[in-house]
Amino acid sequence: MLSRQTIEPDTGIGVFEKRFAHFNFKGDLFGGVTTAIISLPLALAFGVASGAGAEAGLWGAIMVGLFAALFGGSNTLISEPTGPMTVIMTAVLTSMMAKYPENGLAMTFTVVMMAGAFQVLLGTLKLGKYVTLMPYSVISGFMSGIGVILIILQLAPLLGHSAPAGGVLGTLSALPNMLTEIRYSELVLGLLTLAVVIYFPKAYRKYVPAQLVALVAVTLVSMVLFDTDSIRRIGEIPTGLPSLILPQFNAEIFTTMVIDALVLGTLGCIDTLLTAVIGDSLTRQEHDSDKELRGQGIANMISGLFGGLPGAGATMGTVTNIQVGARSPASGILRALALALVVLLAGGLTEPIPMAVLAGIAVYVGLNILDWSFIQRAHKISLPGMGIMYGVMLLTIFVDLIVAVGLGVFISNIIIIERLSRQQARQVKAISDADNDLPLTKAELALLEKADNKVLFFHLSGPMIFSVSKAISRQHSRISDYEVMILDLTDVPMFDVTVGLALENAIKDAQDANCEVILVCPNKETYQQLEKFEILNLIREESRYNSRYDALQAALVYVMRIVF
Repeated sequence: MLSRQTIEPDTGIGVFEKRFAHFNFKGDLFGGVTTAIISLPLALAFGVASGAGAEAGLWGAIMVGLFAALFGGSNTLISEPTGPMTVIMTAVLTSMMAKYPENGLAMTFTVVMMAGAFQVLLGTLKLGKYVTLMPYSVISGFMSGIGVILIILQLAPLLGHSAPAGGVLGTLSALPNMLTEIRYSELVLGLLTLAVVIYFPKAYRKYVPAQLVALVAVTLVSMVLFDTDSIRRIGEIPTGLPSLILPQFNAEIFTTMVIDALVLGTLGCIDTLLTAVIGDSLTRQEHDSDKELRGQGIANMISGLFGGLPGAGATMGTVTNIQVGARSPASGILRALALALVVLLAGGLTEPIPMAVLAGIAVYVGLNILDWSFIQRAHKISLPGMGIMYGVMLLTIFVDLIVAVGLGVFISNIIIIERLSRQQARQVKAISDADNDLPLTKAELALLEKADNKVLFFHLSGPMIFSVSKAISRQHSRISDYEVMILDLTDVPMFDVTVGLALENAIKDAQDANCEVILVCPNKETYQQLEKFEILNLIREESRYNSRYDALQAALVYVMRIVF
């Protein structure tokens, strides 16, 4: 069992030495080679699925994998083009090419570079820990939605057709025509690929990835059964280094480019950090979220500059990397170098690969992105959570990712706040006689009894947020019936502005009713908040106490003085 180790913050000195401290030649070498084998068919499939071409997928896998390993904050994370990132990339590329046929491709890769810059900014501002702070039902919904989108977009190549314009809606509207003109040879190859990756024996998966077996086996079958020109194939991938793509901006749709970059960058952050957490659980180490975002951002900027797909942390590659023994970023670097050798020296080997085979692999990825575990039990866990999950999923598929996530988070927060407000309302109590539900000692209860219903003990406990302000107003509504109100904040660690205003109104209402206000607040932080909100100015210094007993004694003295 490995001991738990925290990756130290970047100090600028010895950073690489620290990250490579767990270098294991055999484990890192096997990790790099194994993940390169896994990445090859996926990179080809995602490149073709995106519309940018197989070479874009391969160079994306190389560039993102290499520079994320060099500059990231996780020792064993494998970064490459992923299904979710490919879906967004496909939508951006389709939109750009439709509006600007000549410069659309360059503008799309500019969006990739902007997304990388946004990730670097998030990491620099140390916002990494906040990226994944969203309800699981929302994450599950938009990830499942992306899986459905990826599957729908592969229907055309599976049926032997080029992808129609219009994304999901365009594909669904064109589906009846495609079904009447199915190219059965390509459909058979696609379904055969899907069957191989789904039913490939688990016992052999640790030795060779099912996707690679399907890619090689079905390609060989296609070469035996069909002529080269009778089915659509990838064609030869250009060897040599890719050309630089200089950023191109268009003032007319600059805002759209920024929004696309934010979506792509945010999705990459979420995908990466969730995968990094999975990696941490396997290695008993902790990644540096901010450093990882900076590394991913740099990697995506460079990938876009060289015409590669954007990428993020890949769960399957990361888990495999760790399982075969990798413990340092060397595995990610070796993986990128192995893929680069394939592209530079063996690009011609990809020429006979049928497009339908890559579509079958992409469909399998889409099926794996679907959150089957949560889908199967969502209705048992929480009906509101299930509604949010399916709502986010449908909005992701048919409307927009930002709208889906934004509405999902908003509605989830409203539900959570409503539940918290009900719970917190129970912690706001206004009692004038002895009550076992109050956190008072016997001596304190005795003092409250002696007050003969002339003292209102106003007790709050727990963190107080804006949703509890109504409960505060409701509980002190009959303040005119009492001579003294004891405001007990002993068990309140913090409160927000809205609660502060509600407390201020309660104090003023009491004073307007000629009711003496006594404060109990031993907590220094809460006391400082009262001082900051200028609430203390409303209460005389001699009426402020650190203990309930002293406050109750003072209240009893005040009542007796009024009576006699």
